[in-house]
Amino acid sequence: MSSYNLTHLKELESEAIFILREVAAQFEKPVMLFSGGKDSIIMFHLARKAFHPGKVPFPLMHVDTGHNFPETLEFRDDLMRETGETLIVKYVQDSINKGTAVEEKGPNPSRNGLQTVTLLEGLEDGKYDCAMGGARRDEEKARAKERFFSHRDDFGQWDPKNQRPELWNLFNGKKNLGEHFRVFPISNWTEMDVWQYILHEKIELPSLYFSHKREVVNRDGVLLGKCDHITLKKDEEWEEKTVRCRTIGDMTCTGVSESHAKTLEEIIDEVASTRITERGGRADDKRSEAAMEDRKKEGYF
Repeated sequence: MSSYNLTHLKELESEAIFILREVAAQFEKPVMLFSGGKDSIIMFHLARKAFHPGKVPFPLMHVDTGHNFPETLEFRDDLMRETGETLIVKYVQDSINKGTAVEEKGPNPSRNGLQTVTLLEGLEDGKYDCAMGGARRDEEKARAKERFFSHRDDFGQWDPKNQRPELWNLFNGKKNLGEHFRVFPISNWTEMDVWQYILHEKIELPSLYFSHKREVVNRDGVLLGKCDHITLKKDEEWEEKTVRCRTIGDMTCTGVSESHAKTLEEIIDEVASTRITERGGRADDKRSEAAMEDRKKEGYF
């Protein structure tokens, strides 16, 4: 008698697809958050698998801060043209112009926290009752606390001490009017799982994830890539290094890592040997010990 055994990647894929289908079944108007990073690309790949041969039954939403890597936006637009799926873009600059968000001052003002305002406005404008994100528990301690189905109140806030149990893969999406859920289908994946799955499925990624030369500045131990939004301090200067991104966010807060990994196999070997977390180069996470949890309580994803 032949045995049927799933690899750990297939188990993770099946779990994520099950959650995506649960979202489609339980919520009236869900949306998938898409940043152009590897986690949201995987989530979109899983959604296309989950509902094949039909179209993905919900739109994608990108909160554009105006501080994105150009390579990310180019990849995002190419992917949408290729797949024909619906992408909604919400701009942080629009929130600033309306006065609902206030631009930070200083040598490298970050718009990362301002995304929360634009995201909540976008969810309210579209009357979305569920927003799916590519966050994973291994990324950061605040995200390790969060359930697959994460309830948000009518202000978009998360209460880490008031979360619903998820025994036997039963997910409770009941909510009151004005409330919504954040859902994280790949919550149980690790960074290594992500890279192994990308290799296995031959998923295309932005060139930022692979080794390339870039002018950077070392600011408080974080290598920040050159861009118009970063002002050098007196003792700083740009220097060219061979780097790659482990995680992609705003250029003003996403640190790059020195690396010579040009292939997926080399990246997997690098991830296996590193002792620095994936978000260890994110300047926005270093602002305080509880920076991520504080942002999530305010409505951040």
